[in-house]
Amino acid sequence: MHETHPFHRIQKWTGDFFEDSALHMTGLQLHLGHGGVPCPSASLNEGAPFSRHSRQAPADNQGDQTEDNRQDPPSIDDGEWEDVENIPLHLRPPVGSKYLTIIDVTGVHFVLVRACQCSNADSYHMQLFWAKLCPSTFEKPSTAFRFSVLDDFLRDNVECGTSGMNYYSKLRRVTSNVFPHLVVDRYRELLRVARQWCLLKLLKWSGFQYNNKYPDRRNPTGLIFSSWKYTRTVVMDGNFKAEHMHERRPDDQVWLMDGCGFMVTNPPYQAYLKATPHIMEKSACNNHKAISQANASCGKLNSMGVGATACAQHGCFYPHSIVDFQKGERQLNMDYSLAHALSYNMTGINNVLCFYDINCAYMKNLRKRVDSSDLLHIPPSMRITAGIGSWHIHSHKKECYTWYSLLFIKGSGWVDGEIIETLWSTLNIMNNSNFMKMIRMANSLSRKLKTAWASAVLAQEAFERFSKAITPMQQACWSKQEEAALLHHVDDPSVMDVFEIQLKKGIAGIVLVELQILQKSTHRGVHHGAASWITCGLAIEEREIILNINEKDGGNSTSELKRLAIARRADKLAAEHRTFIADGRIYLRMDDEFARGDESDGRPDWVAGEDMLDDEEILSNSSDSNGSADDVCGRDTFEVPTSSCLPLPSWFGIDHCKANKVRGLAEMELELRIGQANDALHGLRLALADKAVIFRGIVRPATNYSMRTRAWQMIHSIDSSMKQYAVIYNQCRMAMIALGAGSDILDHYQELHKSQLSTSTAAFTQGAHDHCGTQLPWFWTIDIPKDTNSNSWLTEFYRIHWHRTKATKDHWEEEEELLTSEFQWVVNYFQYRAKTWKEIYTDNKSARNHGAACYAARQQAVYDRLAEQGELIWQGMNQNNLMFDD
Repeated sequence: MHETHPFHRIQKWTGDFFEDSALHMTGLQLHLGHGGVPCPSASLNEGAPFSRHSRQAPADNQGDQTEDNRQDPPSIDDGEWEDVENIPLHLRPPVGSKYLTIIDVTGVHFVLVRACQCSNADSYHMQLFWAKLCPSTFEKPSTAFRFSVLDDFLRDNVECGTSGMNYYSKLRRVTSNVFPHLVVDRYRELLRVARQWCLLKLLKWSGFQYNNKYPDRRNPTGLIFSSWKYTRTVVMDGNFKAEHMHERRPDDQVWLMDGCGFMVTNPPYQAYLKATPHIMEKSACNNHKAISQANASCGKLNSMGVGATACAQHGCFYPHSIVDFQKGERQLNMDYSLAHALSYNMTGINNVLCFYDINCAYMKNLRKRVDSSDLLHIPPSMRITAGIGSWHIHSHKKECYTWYSLLFIKGSGWVDGEIIETLWSTLNIMNNSNFMKMIRMANSLSRKLKTAWASAVLAQEAFERFSKAITPMQQACWSKQEEAALLHHVDDPSVMDVFEIQLKKGIAGIVLVELQILQKSTHRGVHHGAASWITCGLAIEEREIILNINEKDGGNSTSELKRLAIARRADKLAAEHRTFIADGRIYLRMDDEFARGDESDGRPDWVAGEDMLDDEEILSNSSDSNGSADDVCGRDTFEVPTSSCLPLPSWFGIDHCKANKVRGLAEMELELRIGQANDALHGLRLALADKAVIFRGIVRPATNYSMRTRAWQMIHSIDSSMKQYAVIYNQCRMAMIALGAGSDILDHYQELHKSQLSTSTAAFTQGAHDHCGTQLPWFWTIDIPKDTNSNSWLTEFYRIHWHRTKATKDHWEEEEELLTSEFQWVVNYFQYRAKTWKEIYTDNKSARNHGAACYAARQQAVYDRLAEQGELIWQGMNQNNLMFDD
């Protein structure tokens, strides 16, 4: 029995208990080449058991000097075992005989191995392979690993994340649960052989031997795929967790698949890095981490991380596109990754959709960088559309949303552009990650397609409902805007601004006013820096207004954390208030006249906006989440705030300013107050229009309690913003009066009442009775050119939401069409792979290469089963049970 199972662990009865033992102690030998029986030629060559044709004998029991110069038995730490001679017998290597240390799932074994001595026998290491033993070296091996233990280690590493050290520690524990530290150490051999074994399995699985004989025939005619369905979607990102230290002996490192796996070929990559200078480009967007870390110090690291390119649809890594980072996530590193990804199976494909967290800065000079390098190549005919993932887009500036959002990119379907963020946990097992996605592709497409079918119907209904509220002329005009923007999107992303609100202020805001004042040559006899000082005072005043409104809205039910946050803001404002007053003594030439307004805590007795609102909301429908959405919202009274105690010229009045020769300062504040009023009114208009849209599109269609709750939370948030804008505006108007503003200015900036802040959902149905008789308040047309219709604000919001509703509908339709095509492509690919393996099987069977023929038949059966599974899933989803075209 044990002759056919030489790697069992046995125990011996001592008379009192069972003691661990080993089969080699019973004289068991392993014979190679003759089905387990001794070689008949061995007795004829007893003195020279191995021929001179590379069939060396196993190494002596002193260990293989070529394997890390280590001898058996292993070294033992002091205190672990006082007497080496007392090592248990089954853990000692056989003395005076030739043996192999064989590693199996049952532990570490010492086995006497007799090789075949026939004249036509294979080399010794090949005989070990035929016996399903993988030697640790091809010359005088003293250690071998069974195929089963290598497969088990790779499975544990992939599925459980088991490291090589932990796995070999487990094998030592299996060998001897009491004395695992006395088991011979073959950890480094395990790592080396496991890498070789993984490579062999990969080459066999991919049919490496037959790649030249059976070339890729997926596009044999070189067709050009111009349809948006054939757009290659890629996503790029960097990961800074995959660090790599400098090698102690870099010359000893051997690349098994340099450039043939997922990493790029190292020598050309290093040559590219040396030949390409790094140009730090300043981003016009926010300060993103990927940009700020481009020059990060690498310290003692050979690599700070990796950059990768993957499929944006399914998350499969692109082969030969993973690069190392030397000094952060630089553009030159990602250029190399992208260029190699776009050279993989791209025959006939000229449209690319590329997602990257910082595409707003990365794509600006991509073509320039590629054209200036002799080591990079992206075809000039390849059209690359830039996009930013749906999560990262919100950390960019406002303009980036319409320029790079997936919602406005044709052909993107319904992807989020963030799938690569979910792949970093599988970084060390990329090939397995791609394989698992391939075999599950049909089920994944099935789930996505069911979602697309349902969502496309809802999006179509929403679009049709929205289109009924506009005229055919408006729809035709907006459609032309959309077509023109999508046509020129790649060359000029700014054309996508048509998808953003175009209600621009006809009069300058406070920022532009301050800039104009600072650029003037004369300063009207005031100190330098007065404009910035007044602007700072207006900002403090606005923050005080917002703080008091937040305090009032919170009431007594505010949590301790929120009260603490408000207290901190109040303390910070008090410090700014004191600093502002101190500076004001210079610009206003004050002595102690303002002392009465400077309290001990730095805050005035009254802050603007504190008593301005009563207990009622500005909009009556925001306080009752069960109110009718069709009710007209608002009250008819609006209280005017008192003035703030900041030492601004408006606090003293125009007469005081004239008497104290600071009239120029008062005129400067009046200009800034007008700009501040423009900003407040613009924000107020946008908030009211947003509220009308939310009432029409979210509050009214809400069908359950949770939807209504979320909708009214949005309404309450807008109401809070409206309060702030209203109080800030009325504060500005009070200051204008105090500064002696003329009737022309005060007629332009009228008093604001609560009744003017009302809105009605009837206004969202063009032609409705309530809408036809409604006159818009004065502030709706204050910044609109005279030749435009007074209802242009409503038309603008109709346009924006029509564009976005249409984009949602189009993308779900694209997703439905794309997934339907992908189903057929996936089945076609499985059938193509099955056909290829069938040809390999036929050729090997004719050549009587039975082993290769058997493996090819098994691979063919795998792909046939995957193709059959895909067709069955499709037929189960398709009501007409349509078959795919041949």
